[in-house]
Amino acid sequence: MTKKGDKVSIHYTGKLNDGTVFDSSREREPLEFTLGSGQVIPGFDNAVTGMAAGEKKTVEIPAAEAYGPHHPEMVVKAERSKIPSEVNVAVGQRLQSKQPDGRTVVFNVAEVSDGAVTLDANHPLAGKDLVFDIELVQVTS
Repeated sequence: MTKKGDKVSIHYTGKLNDGTVFDSSREREPLEFTLGSGQVIPGFDNAVTGMAAGEKKTVEIPAAEAYGPHHPEMVVKAERSKIPSEVNVAVGQRLQSKQPDGRTVVFNVAEVSDGAVTLDANHPLAGKDLVFDIELVQVTS
């Protein structure tokens, strides 16, 4: 049984409640992380804790234990003229902005109109409940 501090290798498929797959490790190497280290979302960490090598399970992770709620205050509308003209903005594109304090913020382009672009700094999965099919491949204590 896995416990905090164990290094684990897992295969997973992440889906939304409607069955849409947003990520999977099945076509690549298993994901490796240390349980309880904060390397993955809390609900995923909790789901893998207590599993045995070779075990498979499906878990539902509420938004609060995944990427948190969607914060409307992190959505801003910018004049298109404020974005460099060489940047071709399209819905779904990710843009980076250097803030006055030196931090870099990543925005997802949510909407594009004639004179404005709506930018969302929330994680794309914020506010969404997630479903994961998990297979524990290996445990190293």
